[in-house]
Amino acid sequence: MSGHSADLWGVGAIVLGLLVAASVWLGGGGVIGGAVDDVLALGFGLVRMVLPIGLIAAGVVMIRGHEGGEDAAERIARAVIGGVLLTVSTAGLLHVARGRPGIDDPIGELGAAGGVLGMGVGGPLHALAATSGAVTVLVALAFVGTIVLTGSSAQTVGAAVASVVRPAGSAVAGVLRGLFSDPSGDTDGGAIDLTGDPGADPTSHDTVEMPAAEEPAQPTPPTERHHERAEPSAETEQQALRLATGPKGSKWRLPPPSLLSRSRKQSVDKDLVAARGRLLQATLAQFGVETTLLQPVVGPTVTRFVLELGEGVKVSKLESLRKDIAYSMASPDVRILAPIPGRRAIGVEVPNTDRQIVAVGDILASREARVASHPLEVAIGRDINGRNAMINLATMPHVLIAGATGAGKSSCLNAILTSILMRSTPDQVRLILVDPKRVEMGQYERVPHLLTAPVTDPRKAANALGWAVREMDRRYDLLSRVGFRDITGYNNAIDHDQLRAGLGEVDESGEPLVYKRLPFILVVVDELADLMMVAARDVEDSIARIAQMARAVGIHLVIATQRPSVNVITGVIKANVPARLAFAVSSLTDSRVILDQPGAERLVGKGDLLLLGPASSSPHRIQGCWVEEEEVRALVKFWRDQAPEFAEDHEVASQASPAGDGQYGPGPMASPVTLAPSITDGPPPTFDDGDELLGPAMDLVVQTQLGSTSMLQRKLRVGFARAGRIMDLLEQRGIVGPSTGSKARDVLISPEELAARRGQG
Repeated sequence: MSGHSADLWGVGAIVLGLLVAASVWLGGGGVIGGAVDDVLALGFGLVRMVLPIGLIAAGVVMIRGHEGGEDAAERIARAVIGGVLLTVSTAGLLHVARGRPGIDDPIGELGAAGGVLGMGVGGPLHALAATSGAVTVLVALAFVGTIVLTGSSAQTVGAAVASVVRPAGSAVAGVLRGLFSDPSGDTDGGAIDLTGDPGADPTSHDTVEMPAAEEPAQPTPPTERHHERAEPSAETEQQALRLATGPKGSKWRLPPPSLLSRSRKQSVDKDLVAARGRLLQATLAQFGVETTLLQPVVGPTVTRFVLELGEGVKVSKLESLRKDIAYSMASPDVRILAPIPGRRAIGVEVPNTDRQIVAVGDILASREARVASHPLEVAIGRDINGRNAMINLATMPHVLIAGATGAGKSSCLNAILTSILMRSTPDQVRLILVDPKRVEMGQYERVPHLLTAPVTDPRKAANALGWAVREMDRRYDLLSRVGFRDITGYNNAIDHDQLRAGLGEVDESGEPLVYKRLPFILVVVDELADLMMVAARDVEDSIARIAQMARAVGIHLVIATQRPSVNVITGVIKANVPARLAFAVSSLTDSRVILDQPGAERLVGKGDLLLLGPASSSPHRIQGCWVEEEEVRALVKFWRDQAPEFAEDHEVASQASPAGDGQYGPGPMASPVTLAPSITDGPPPTFDDGDELLGPAMDLVVQTQLGSTSMLQRKLRVGFARAGRIMDLLEQRGIVGPSTGSKARDVLISPEELAARRGQG
């Protein structure tokens, strides 16, 4: 039996190779096969794809042996040692070539490189000998492994390699140079990667070293931008499952990540960046500002050149040279960050000649999105350092978006809504969309997240905001009754079945009272200026009340406007909406209205924005993300297919929940104000007339179509106080509009509508 040990080991290696091939190549083996593939991906990375071939080849070598004859122990030892050397060297090469992922990166990143084995071999070698030295050592190790495994001489193996490489010529050499180029910028020349791939180290692509070349390099031609469909990763699917199972017993399925496209790689010439940095330094030196140029930060939209000022140079002197810097850099404008927060340095932000498109799919597939657990965390874009930006609307707790026409506000709103639809179910988030422009929000119609169809009439929009105020009061009554301070504690109690109605408590229909989850409500207003022109007082009062109090009960505002003036963004609104997203504006005054500081007037448009958080005084520059219209249509269709019966159901019962399906809680918890039959209808009229002359006054105002208090005084022969009180009662009943100073009030209904209303009554 001892004479057949090599044959047995060889057969075992071949069988093991076939089993690994079934798991890795064919995805077979069921649960065990999947586990084997995951373990091999973590340990060996892409080497697992050739591991079956290596095992089968080693088995054949052990069975056949060398032609000159050798004992079994020597054959086994040669196959094992040679195979181990080849595996280690290949894993190390893949680790260096794939950007050196770390142990905290997802399995998908390690599995696409050399795994833990490659990290343990290639990482130290790269740290000691840089890219070229590490590649040299690992290639030599692979050469030795081939010699040991085949039992051939170095000359024979070298001749075989040369015969394969020689026909390929310069083409293979170019591929190898591209494969082993260092994306972190440790070598001179080449290009840096600006893809911002999810899970990658954010510092591995946002800085470059300045080469010492004297002549500026010619810029590379702009890289064509493409989009490709994202393949759902295991981490993304697990995140989707975790979010989908948030509400207990949810019937909804989250959309697959493949509905959103992803950006392909795009590079920027490092030599060109270095030349522009030297040009900036030389320009400042001409005006007597001595600086030291540090590593620049290349972002999707702008490049930040980091400068240290010489001794005795004032910061204000550099700031005064902004237009001279823009002239020398052939740029429309530059933004000076003096100083960079947390650093003893000045930042000069210059727009890139070729900017990168950031897709929503890139942000939602990133590490930041995978660790996000709140249903109101949305994708905003990618900052100047290449880091993906996700914000939690619940902690903002309200956001004001402003900027000039075409600066990117509508794209930002679409990105926010797309993030909500991708990550949250209707059990978690409900939406009220106000779109006076009538073109942006119509594509989301009939999505089950909506409480009502997108509102396009400014007067109905004011009613919808008033409904949100009444819903806020109702929720506060509910939380006060059950003893919770916010919506999170209440929903946690519902999920853990800790909240039960008392014995004998029933709802308005006489059924036993049952407490249900409260979803978050997000109110999105696409153009605030139109609402302020039609019903300024009602809109401002509703926004102020929601912004002041609604955070605890899960109602949040996202308000956008292209007219950032003080009569639109009033002091009351600014004081209660602390978070701001400022896009490019036309003047310094507009920037001060939005941010209370300059900066927005120097943005370059097309999604370039400044994010000012509620607890920060320094804005954060971000390139906003983009979502295609076809992607939105596919996402909306996915949700419509799950709720076809929701198409025409926008009504809200007068005593039931706002969704009309019992989603918001029990009926007896309703506020004293009776809810209107629809969100966009006006508030219900009071049933106490309060004055015997109200009926004649109503007929008089509707017939004359003149809402004048002095007219009521003359016609009804009453005093000013009583006439004013009657006019207020008419406003409560929806007959006349709000007061507009000394002018007569608008009459909102016609004589026919009044007759129809009385007939229904």
